[in-house]
Amino acid sequence: MKIKPDKEILDSMSKDLNNWKGMFYFNCKDQRLIVPKLNPYTGWTLNFSSSYTYITLICIVLIIIATQYLL
Repeated sequence: MKIKPDKEILDSMSKDLNNWKGMFYFNCKDQRLIVPKLNPYTGWTLNFSSSYTYITLICIVLIIIATQYLL
């Protein structure tokens, strides 16, 4: 059984500057797909160390391209 990390641990991971490469968030230990930015008032970002992020982005691009051809 997987143990889900506490909210405090997850928040501390997203606030750690070592997990940020410019404006992109990379943390293999963080299982969340969407994480808050360093400044929580600026919104959310994606965890680019997760393969699900790239699958999600590819699906979004394919949906946009398909709607352009179908309309």
